[in-house]
Formats: sequence, C-alpha cells, structure tokens
Amino acid sequence: MSTLQEKLLFLYKFSRAPQQIGSVTPSSAFLAKKMVESVAWENVNAVAELGAGTGAITEYIQKAKKDNTRALLFERDAELRDRLRERFDDCACYDDARCLQSVLRTEGIDSLDCVISGLPYFNFPQSLCDRLLSEITASLRPGGQFIAFQYSQQMRKQFSKQFAIEGIHFVPFNVPPAFVYVCRKEES
Repeated sequence: MSTLQEKLLFLYKFSRAPQQIGSVTPSSAFLAKKMVESVAWENVNAVAELGAGTGAITEYIQKAKKDNTRALLFERDAELRDRLRERFDDCACYDDARCLQSVLRTEGIDSLDCVISGLPYFNFPQSLCDRLLSEITASLRPGGQFIAFQYSQQMRKQFSKQFAIEGIHFVPFNVPPAFVYVCRKEES
C-alpha cells in the first residue's frame, strides 16, 4: 500500500470513528522514531503496541527489536488489523487491549518489558481509560517501560499515578504535534 493510500485509509477510518482513531493521519516518522528510540531494546523480550493502526510505529519497532523479541499488536479496527497481519506476519495481532493479561496467558508470556501506545486516552470515557491503564500496569514487569504519545499533556496527572514519568518529549513534526511520555513501572 502506498503512503498516499495509507493516509487516505486512515482519514476515512478517522471520519468513521474519531473517538477510536484519534488523528486524521498516521504517525509521522519523527514521532515513530522518538517513541522507539526511548526504549531500552536490549532489555526487551516481549513488547506490545496498542493502537497499531497502519503500522507506522510498528515498522520502527521491527527494525529496533532483537530478532527473538515477541511483539504483540493490538488494533480495534478489523480492516487495519488484517493489514497489520499481512505486513507484520511475525507479530501476533489482537483486537482488544482491555484483554492484555488474557492475551499474555494465551501467548505464554509472563509479563511485558515494554508497552508502546498510540491510544487516544483523553478521547475515552474515564472507565475505559482506567481499565486500559490497569491492564497495562498489571501486564508490565517491575521496571518495565510504558511509552505513549498524546496530543496534549492532559494525561500527565493520570499517567503519573500509574507510572514514574521519566520524560515528556515534544514532537512538532507530526500532524497534530504530539507529546511522547516515557514512563516506567515502579520496581516493588
């Protein structure tokens, strides 16, 4: 699929479900690079990407991860999920990030070393946001990383209740401009 076709598909999906998709265009290479470079890949044996969309960030994950790192992709939209399966056939694809712990059991994975998220948390009802963050926290190993982008800093307070925020990076070259939260689950 060409870049233009990918952007048009994403725009169409956004027009159908703006609360779920969150943006009119896929993540830029600048945003994808910033998210992926924030991960300590040498310590990652299992990673999940939430809201994988068209695979804009997944592409960079594939380049950065070790060959034996297990990658799980979560995408609610069936058409986008099918495209992810075709494009990234070595990744397991699932539809519902609210079932993260259940998926880990199915895949025989004890815990995740990293969760990379493109979900538009601020668009979600609070109950859904709470459920997702609870699943992420329970699925991450102590000291595991949570990397998420948002289009504002409105999730800062809620993220800080769940994780230690190690940094927030502004990425101006994205539509819209984004903030990358680099967080870590407390070791306890």
